[in-house]
Amino acid sequence: MKNQYDENGCLIPPPPKQNPHDVKLVGKWRSVLERGSQVLEVREGYNVITTSGLHALADYLCSAAASATQNPFYYIAIGSDSTAEAATDTALGTELSRHTGTVTAFTAVYQVTATFASGSGTGSIYEYGLFNANADGKMLSRDTEGLITKGANDTLTVTAQITLS
Repeated sequence: MKNQYDENGCLIPPPPKQNPHDVKLVGKWRSVLERGSQVLEVREGYNVITTSGLHALADYLCSAAASATQNPFYYIAIGSDSTAEAATDTALGTELSRHTGTVTAFTAVYQVTATFASGSGTGSIYEYGLFNANADGKMLSRDTEGLITKGANDTLTVTAQITLS
């Protein structure tokens, strides 16, 4: 089989073979709703890593090797659509707000935390997304959980973890 290359000159790999050492992405989300210093609700769950997110991650790794600049995935969005997540998702169903997160990494875990302060993202929250841009962009992962109702004076802290395993 002849090698194929993408528009950046990076080799397009052949279809993956089953290997016990394959890298997998696992996304975990945690949302904490607070009013003042009182914790009102906590939601945790796992999500689906999207096809477009995997493609964008591969593009990022390829371009990093070629010394190009790409936007990393550090924007967290919240939304009000309770439709279950799917690998084909490219955006939240109904986005309410998006913020730049703080990135940390430890032992094969990429973590992004964003805080939605009073007046930001107010309403019924069911869904969470991790993006590579502050508007539109590629969505790496999406999660839907039980309802959190964020009031105008509430603060919501959302943490996304992507574990490479």
